Amino acid sequence: MAKPNYQFEKRQRELQKKQKKVEKAQRKAQAESTEPSRPADLPIDNETPPA
Repeated sequence: MAKPNYQFEKRQRELQKKQKKVEKAQRKAQAESTEPSRPADLPIDNETPPA
């Protein structure tokens, strides 16, 4: 019976983790770029101004 190649399996897991991390970073960057930016001191239209 052949011995399992643990180094190969570990490398494959590491590559999967790295790919998943890259995809997550791309999704986050895309979400940030599509999100409309507004100054923090300006109220949103549906917010009531302080009295």
